[in-house]
Amino acid sequence: MKKLLLWCVLLCGAQVALALTPYLMATPIPPADLAVQLALVQKKLQAEGFTIVGKHTPKGIAGHASLVATDPAVLEAVRGLGGSAVVAAGIRVGVLSDGTVSYMNPDYWYRAYLRGQFKSAQPSVKSVQTRLTKALGEGAGFGGDVPEADLANYRYMFGMERFDSPNSELSSHASFEDAVKAVQDNLTNGVGKTQKVYEVILPESKQAVFGVAMNDSADGEHAWVNKIGADHMAGMPYEIFIVGNKVYALYARYRIALAWPALGMGQFMGIINTPEAIRNTLTRVAGGTAQGK
Repeated sequence: MKKLLLWCVLLCGAQVALALTPYLMATPIPPADLAVQLALVQKKLQAEGFTIVGKHTPKGIAGHASLVATDPAVLEAVRGLGGSAVVAAGIRVGVLSDGTVSYMNPDYWYRAYLRGQFKSAQPSVKSVQTRLTKALGEGAGFGGDVPEADLANYRYMFGMERFDSPNSELSSHASFEDAVKAVQDNLTNGVGKTQKVYEVILPESKQAVFGVAMNDSADGEHAWVNKIGADHMAGMPYEIFIVGNKVYALYARYRIALAWPALGMGQFMGIINTPEAIRNTLTRVAGGTAQGK
């Protein structure tokens, strides 16, 4: 009987170990003005070889921000894998003015975004993990958890979208260059009350990804992030990406659930209109025609 109980304990421990959290806490930094906090974290990241490509200070979520970085080896992996792998180009770090710092768990996000191609990029993923830990420290995981084996085909619940949902496609253009120009121009012009946070363009593989701030006072990101947990800043900003001549954004019933996997059904129902609001906004950014427009 004792052996049986020991086996059960070991089995349960193994199952827990195979569940990954979306975020990791970093070593706290002294409270200060948010701009000072961002500069300090940026310096730490740059010292470990990361390139900062964007800063996101969402409107309506005071004292919260995120930094987006890139890594040469990850970009090379994204380029080699091609297609939708480009959505994984950004490495996100959450920064709060109270000194709280967190960062996306590479093992979690790359398994979800690269899916069946994850093993090809795993050496680069491990390198990013090691250097993020060295730069920022590594504390407890948080934000919920998802079994490791489920991330490649993740969805919040039966009937909801996965990574490759058809309604993630927003628009198509005559060429990759035309698609990039449409998104750049629309972000520059603030279409849909949006703003560019970062861009990564890989012209040789016809891939691009942009981080998008959504600032509409009625249904911008603050309207739903504040309802479901602004501590998940390392899950922001939202991405819009280009593969060939087509523009995509991961549908929000997938993208929000992946970033907030512990979200209760009641909370999800509280933002029931958000997925279509995001899709409509990003469709306009993509140069398409939003529903009802």
